[in-house]
Amino acid sequence: MIFRDRTDAGKILAGHLGQYADRRDVVVLALPRGGVPVAFEVAEKLNAPLDVIIVQKLGTPGQEELAMGAIASGNVKILNHYVIEQLGISQAQIASAVAHEQKELQQRERFYRGDRPPIDVSGRIVILIDDGLATGSSMRAAAAAIRQRQPSQLVLAVPVASESTCAELKEEVDEAVCAVTPMAFYAVGQWYQEFSQTTDQEVRELLTRAAARMPHAA
Repeated sequence: MIFRDRTDAGKILAGHLGQYADRRDVVVLALPRGGVPVAFEVAEKLNAPLDVIIVQKLGTPGQEELAMGAIASGNVKILNHYVIEQLGISQAQIASAVAHEQKELQQRERFYRGDRPPIDVSGRIVILIDDGLATGSSMRAAAAAIRQRQPSQLVLAVPVASESTCAELKEEVDEAVCAVTPMAFYAVGQWYQEFSQTTDQEVRELLTRAAARMPHAA
């Protein structure tokens, strides 16, 4: 299956989550940016509030595209010790990268939510959504951050994922819903006809629309 775009993917994914519809204890959390248009459709179909959980990749010094870990909302830090040891990255370099990305994370949270506080997920069912899973590193960091906020249940949901990554992440959450798990998986974008980058402004607008639909969600 190839999705038309993230909106189409969200509507299809929502069809796999019908058991969570119209429940007051369900919250939908999205990984920005690409996960938000998907999650918006799911939240609307389930009649659930929508919020974001932000993850920032920690790039290695001089090779920013190579991740040595990630941080997420809630002061969560996950490190790839294999990469750190192989490249001889110092604790000072790690601390510098964390400080830089923490500042970026806080700025993004303020921009996306405006004056709205984060939605309280304690004791609630959290459905964590992205537009797809390749390595799953960002999703792992997000799941760890959400666990610290003590939800009653954590459900991972994506339109498309590699079969191996979906299987691995099932061990880290209470339920994993991967709508499509192709045998030949190379990148998330190959399963979308239209996969342009979602902008920060689009994320902010979708969150504002979702908040207006459920003004008492927080």
